[in-house]
Amino acid sequence: MYSSLILLPLLKSFRCTVRDLLVLTVATQETDGFRRFLRSAKHFNYTIKVLGRGETWKGGDYMSPPGGGQKVRLLKSALEDIQDENRVILFVDSYDVIFSSGPRELLKKFQQAKHRVVFSAETLIWPDRHLEDKHPHVREGKRFLGAGGFIGYAPNLKKMLLDWSGFVGYNEVVLKFEDGRVRARNVLYDTLPVIIHGNGPTKLQINYLGNYIPNLWTFETGCTICNENLRSLSGLQESEYPVVVIGIFIQQPTPFVTVFFERLLNLKYPKNRLQLFIYNQESHHEPHVRTFLEYHESEYQGVKLIGPEEGIDPVTSRNIGFDMCRDNIDCEYFFSVDVDVVLKNEDTLRILIELNKPFIAPMMTKPGLLWTNFWGALSADGYYARSEDYVDIVQGHRVGLWNVPYVSHIFLMKADVLRTDLKDPDLFESATLDPDMAFCSKVRNKGVFMFVTNVHTYGRVLSTENYQTNHLHNDLWQVFENPVEWEERYIHENYSKVLKDGFIETPCPDVYWFPVFTDVACKHLIEEMEHFGQWSGGGNTDNRIQGGYENVPTIDIHMNQVGYEKEWHKFLLDYVAPVTEKMYPGYYTRAQFDLAFVVRYKPDEQPALRPHHDASTFTINIALNQVGIDYQGGGCRFLRYNCSIDAPRRGWALMHPGRLTHYHEGLPTVEGVRYIVVSFVDP
Repeated sequence: MYSSLILLPLLKSFRCTVRDLLVLTVATQETDGFRRFLRSAKHFNYTIKVLGRGETWKGGDYMSPPGGGQKVRLLKSALEDIQDENRVILFVDSYDVIFSSGPRELLKKFQQAKHRVVFSAETLIWPDRHLEDKHPHVREGKRFLGAGGFIGYAPNLKKMLLDWSGFVGYNEVVLKFEDGRVRARNVLYDTLPVIIHGNGPTKLQINYLGNYIPNLWTFETGCTICNENLRSLSGLQESEYPVVVIGIFIQQPTPFVTVFFERLLNLKYPKNRLQLFIYNQESHHEPHVRTFLEYHESEYQGVKLIGPEEGIDPVTSRNIGFDMCRDNIDCEYFFSVDVDVVLKNEDTLRILIELNKPFIAPMMTKPGLLWTNFWGALSADGYYARSEDYVDIVQGHRVGLWNVPYVSHIFLMKADVLRTDLKDPDLFESATLDPDMAFCSKVRNKGVFMFVTNVHTYGRVLSTENYQTNHLHNDLWQVFENPVEWEERYIHENYSKVLKDGFIETPCPDVYWFPVFTDVACKHLIEEMEHFGQWSGGGNTDNRIQGGYENVPTIDIHMNQVGYEKEWHKFLLDYVAPVTEKMYPGYYTRAQFDLAFVVRYKPDEQPALRPHHDASTFTINIALNQVGIDYQGGGCRFLRYNCSIDAPRRGWALMHPGRLTHYHEGLPTVEGVRYIVVSFVDP
C-alpha cells in the first residue's frame, strides 16, 4: 500500500469491514485533480466526505511553509462528530491523489500493519526542510511523514490531532498491466499501493499515473473516459454554438501561410460564432493576411489584427489575445493556433469543444519523426523528457486523453479558466524558462490539467527551418523541408492513380501522358519565372550551357537561374522516375538532368519550335497553362508517327524518348502566351 511510519501501536484487536471505512478529504475548489480523485473513488465504491467545499482557501499554497492549517482545522471539526470507536478514517489529499484499488484491500493492508494509526512516508521532506532533524532515522523505508495521507481509528486520530502544534516515492513506481486492470507497482518494495499521492514536486508523476489508474486506459479496453461528460454540439442552431476567439500567431517566416488560411476557412464551425485575433510579426506575410481579410473578414463575428508596424512583442500579443476573450462576456473558448500548424481535420474545433475539458490540445506530429506538440514528461530542470508511453501515444498504439506537462502550437481553453485560474498577466514570464514553458508551468501550478487527445488525426506542424523569403513563391522550395505539405499543394490529386491504377494515356507510340502538377503549381512556376524576368533571347549563342551554343534555341529560363535545380531533381526523382520505370520496364534512372527550363511561346516572340531530337534519354514536357483559355494553338507533333497532341492539359506531363526515335516539333501558338516546363533526363 505504502511505506509507513508507525505512530501508535495496536493495543486491542478489531476486525473492521468496508462499512467501517470513511474517507475524508479537503477540497475548496472543484479542480481537474479533484474530479480525477472522485472518479477513482467512485470506480472502487469508496465512501467519501469532502470537507471545506465552497470555502475560501486560507491555508497557503502548499508551495511554501507553513500552509495547510485550514486542512487540520477542518479535519478536527469532522472528527468531533464521529463517535463510533470502530470507525476507520482515511484522510487523504484530493487534488493529487488517486485510488488504485478498493477498500477491502486497503483495510486488509491496514490491519496487517497492526497499528492504530499509520502514516504515509516519503523520501523527501517538503515543503519545509528545516524540520528534517525532528524526524528520526529509520533502518528501512522512508523517513519523513506525509500529511497528505494517513489512516487510523477515529479515537486515535482525535487524540493525535489534540497534540498537533506530509503514500509513494515515484522513482520506484511503474505501471502494471494485468488481466484487463492497471495498477501502480512499487518496484523498490515489490508492493501494489492502494492509494497514490503525488506530493509537491511529484505531481507530474501522479498526472502520468492518473492517465491509467484506475482503469482509465488499458490494453484491453483502450480509453474508458473519452466519452464521459461530453458537450454535444449536434442538433444546435448556428446561433446556439459557443462563441470562440481564435488566436492566430505569426511570429516568424513560415511556409504555406496561404494554405493555413484556406484550412481555417474550411473549419466546420459557424463563422458568425467565431472571432479572430491575428498577430503578425512578419512583414513578409502581410500580403497573405491582407488578402485573407479582404475576402473573408465580413464572414466572421469580429476581427482584431496586430501587424508588424505596431511593434508589439509575441508575449504581449498572447495576453492581448487572451483579453479579447476574457473581456467578451459571450466568449466561451479561446482557440490558440500558431501559423505553422496544418489543420487537416476540419472538425478539430468541434471535437475539442465536445470533449469539454478546461484545457485540451489535439496531438500534432511531424511526418517521419517522433516529434509532437506535447511532452510526456519533464527533466529535473523543467525541459523535455520522454515518458514511458510517449512513443506508443505518438504512433497511435495508445489512443485516448492524456494529461501532460507541456503543450505548444495549438490548444483550446475555456474562457472561465482564463477569467479565474489563469487571469494573471504574467502567464508567460519567467526568469529561467522560455515563454511557452513558463506558460505551461503556471497552468500546471494552478491545478489546470493540460490534456492532449490523439483519438483522431488532426494534422501536423510545419518545419520553419531554412525557410527563405527571397522568391515570389517561396513555398515551391519546400520539397525538402516539408515534403508532405509540398506534395499536397503542388502534386496533382490523381497522380497516385498513375502508379496504382495505371491512370496514364498513350496518345502516340511510346509517348506517355499523365497528371503530375496542380493548377497552383503551374501558376506559381509561371509567376516565379515572369517575376525573375531574365528570359533568353532565343538565339543560338547561349552562355548558360556547356559549349555556349544551342542548336534548337527557345525563349526560356533555366531552373538553375532561379536556384531551383536541387528541388527540381528531387521532383524528378520522386515523381517522374517511378513512372519511367513503370512504363519502360528494365530501365532505371537516378533522374539526372542536364537541362530543365521553362519555355515561353508567344505569336510575336517565338510561336513554335522547328523539328528536332532532344539531347536526352527521355524528355519530360509539362504544360503549365490551358489551351483555349490562356492561348490558342500550340501542341507537339511527332513526325515519324505523324501523331500530334493538339490540346495539352495543364499540369499533365508528356514523357517520350529523346535522342533517336521521337523526332518532334512545337506547333505554332497563334494567340496568347503558352508556357511549358521541359527536362532532358538521362540515367
